[in-house]
Amino acid sequence: MRVALTIAGSDPGGGAGVQADLKTFAAFGVYGASAIAAITVQNTLGVEAVAPLSADLVTSQIEAIAGDFSIDATKTGMLATAAIVEAVAAAIAELDLPLVVVDPVLVSTSGERLLDADGVQAMITELLPRARVVTPNVPEAEALSGRRISSAEAARDAARAIRDMGAAAVIITGGHRTERAGPEVVDLLFDGHEFHEFRASRIDSLHTHGTGCTFASAVAAGLALGHTLADAAQRAQQYVAGAIAHAPGLGHGRGPLDHFWQWKSRSG
Repeated sequence: MRVALTIAGSDPGGGAGVQADLKTFAAFGVYGASAIAAITVQNTLGVEAVAPLSADLVTSQIEAIAGDFSIDATKTGMLATAAIVEAVAAAIAELDLPLVVVDPVLVSTSGERLLDADGVQAMITELLPRARVVTPNVPEAEALSGRRISSAEAARDAARAIRDMGAAAVIITGGHRTERAGPEVVDLLFDGHEFHEFRASRIDSLHTHGTGCTFASAVAAGLALGHTLADAAQRAQQYVAGAIAHAPGLGHGRGPLDHFWQWKSRSG
């Protein structure tokens, strides 16, 4: 059985973070292992508090898993501090962890900053060069590239700039609404040689908590299963769209997705 490792924060509501990653891995038939980088206090209404773990404890979790399991893909999410980012990058290098998908979690949907300026710089200099692919949404891509993304060509320029930071490939996800948001979500993949666009109908839903985590984990699962990056990205987009469409309507804010919608569709 293929194994994917997630290194990210814990969401007690189960909609994002490590919990969403593990559900996504399971939905793709991949065994999920995890190293928790931070404990959050949050629900569908927002993030109330964040308590990062020590960098040494995060490293120890990764070493424990890598020393026991054969890992086929690695996904990083919320890492909280520069020290944790640096520790994770070092562990990836020392343990030769494969197919690293970096979800650059910078700010929560409710506006809570989840990685400070030093952490962002550490991500750019230490972690991105070890990434098979980095998966920012539009605001994250703007923050990383320093470019305003207001058009398709601007998105391509931002993708080029982020890849120049060292990542082998970049996927800028298009789910975040903008003033020009159309009826389609367009995810843009730049593999270093050419651009690929993946399109899905935009779903008008409040229940989008954890979409970034889920997308990145779906890409990691696809890579663990041996799919090409383009195929993994397209499958991830389709999976997230279905998970939003089948969201269970939980909570009083931005509710979680249904990570197992495909199983229910097949059984039905």
